[in-house]
Amino acid sequence: MAGTAFITHPDCWLHSMGAGHPESPDRLSAIRDRMIASGLEQYVSSFEAPQATIEQLQLAHSPEYIRELLECAPERGIVHLDADTAMCPHTLNAALRAAGAGILATDMVMRGEVDTAFCAVRPPGHHAERARAMGFCFFNNIAVAARHALEVHGLERVAIIDFDVHHGNGTEDIFSGDPRVLMVGFFQHPFYPYSGTRDPSANMLNAPLPASTRGETVRDLLERVWLPALTEHRPQMLFISAGFDAHYEDDMAAMSLFDADYAWITEQLRNFAKANCDGRIVSMLEGGYALSALGRSATLHVKALAGL
Repeated sequence: MAGTAFITHPDCWLHSMGAGHPESPDRLSAIRDRMIASGLEQYVSSFEAPQATIEQLQLAHSPEYIRELLECAPERGIVHLDADTAMCPHTLNAALRAAGAGILATDMVMRGEVDTAFCAVRPPGHHAERARAMGFCFFNNIAVAARHALEVHGLERVAIIDFDVHHGNGTEDIFSGDPRVLMVGFFQHPFYPYSGTRDPSANMLNAPLPASTRGETVRDLLERVWLPALTEHRPQMLFISAGFDAHYEDDMAAMSLFDADYAWITEQLRNFAKANCDGRIVSMLEGGYALSALGRSATLHVKALAGL
């Protein structure tokens, strides 16, 4: 059955790290409102994310870390885990839903109920390491989903494509040296989290790019480097860490991609998946803080995932 799932949950709107924090509930509202305004909502199937279980979280995180995070969850107020990563009373539920969205998406794609899925969830995940929360992230949603595909559904090889403006250090921490997983990504460098350039393992195809890099460079990178590497790896499923903060309107960073660049990247990945992975793609929201640009770019991303 062809189709695209759109997975989210009201709990993901309740997580707040304080007034003025850029990783705000408004991000999901911007995507939802643009989806509705574009008419795209009627062409996707909407689902609510379940909560990930402790066992599922342990696919990517240590039991000790999970226990510590559960114990940190406050009953009131805000607890800071680092300078820019904090928990409110609703954070834990939101984080469990965000990770659970990837599990549901993977299950639906693997069962053939949909070809592709986009998880509009927060908090994001790609900075969360095996035993450390950071960079607005608590559980590594994309890593949990990819490991679920490998360990539960028995896939032999998957690939993760990360086009967030920040290096997915958490995803690299979890999968470094795992030959079943090829991770490809670009990121602004030098820039937070100041990682990804020091002797990455062979399964990490990192592309540090300078500030002001435009879409033409990224498109060339995809055609010249990513697609040949993906072809050689022969993944049975693609996972996308979909950050939209390399957009030129996003002042959290300094790259210069446009809406159309995200549509084009997604189209190339969908074409690759159709030819090589039975069309299987799970995409999860990461960054993107300029609300209008986020709404527009994410909507084009979903439209391209759906082949519309």
